[in-house]
Amino acid sequence: MKRNHQSFLNRCLSRILLLSLCFFNLAGWTQNEMKEKLIIAHRGASGYLPEHTLESKALAYGMGADFIEQDLVLSKDDIPVVIHDIHLDEVTNVKEVFPGRKREDGRYYVIDFTFAELLQLCVNERIDRKTGEVVYPARFPSGTSSFSLHSLEQEIELIQGLNKSTGKDVGIYPEVKNPGFHREEGKDISRIVLGILEKYGYSDLNDACILQCFDRWELRRIRVELGSRLFLTQLMENRSELDDIETFAAYANAIGPHYGLLIGGIDLKANPTFNDAVKRAHALGLKVHPYTYRKDSHTGFDSFEELLRVSFEELDVDGVFTDFPDLVRNYLNR
Repeated sequence: MKRNHQSFLNRCLSRILLLSLCFFNLAGWTQNEMKEKLIIAHRGASGYLPEHTLESKALAYGMGADFIEQDLVLSKDDIPVVIHDIHLDEVTNVKEVFPGRKREDGRYYVIDFTFAELLQLCVNERIDRKTGEVVYPARFPSGTSSFSLHSLEQEIELIQGLNKSTGKDVGIYPEVKNPGFHREEGKDISRIVLGILEKYGYSDLNDACILQCFDRWELRRIRVELGSRLFLTQLMENRSELDDIETFAAYANAIGPHYGLLIGGIDLKANPTFNDAVKRAHALGLKVHPYTYRKDSHTGFDSFEELLRVSFEELDVDGVFTDFPDLVRNYLNR
């Protein structure tokens, strides 16, 4: 009974949002028609260089990415920093530089440091905090060379500068990270990020910017309360969220599930079967951008190329988040 009641509320909310969003004229719209399959550089070319470094973003640009991702967390002085987590200890040497700045839980938080302090840190390949081992040992050697954190503005200026010098139009794909945590810390990350995006010319559906978030309530807020006209992607991490695609269509332009959510199971010949999530999304006018496609981690598939083949040719997804943009570009070119 409780489940039915919640389903009824979701349907009502969808209708209310659809009515309230009519003035955005979202129906049937796709950014530049988005006819091509998109290559979204996940944290840059993170299969080759430490994630979310400017070096990784420049390499992804050169490898032919269509969009480059920026995960965003606020510093103490309200600067959106490009980093995947609200914590620092898995991708930087913060323990060595600021040993006394951890919280009671033993973690080091981006939000506790000014941007000037964050620039003093060195970025390394991601490590497993429990074991201290590198997560992907075959990637760039940890602790070598020199990499640092940077701001959203710095990355936008890099990408826009490359667009000018190359004549390309590579887009940005920022993610608002943990808006609830930021709110508890007295900060409105979405409002700050939208302000910076507008400053650099990203404010409309046809601009080369896709904004993403896992928090459905925050993404609705971005559309309705904050009035954003950007292309919005609702990220998904749980299979139960497949039941809510119709709800997402009321305020988003795309969904971003883990590719595993699109696999229904395994048939008698040990081949993957698929659910109807992509078809349902397409019927609602939503694009589908699943994550994360890695050469060195493709659970359930014999090879990275087989995962790409199934995704593009059988599932008919509209783009993928990948650590290896060059390999996806090679596949699509073939």
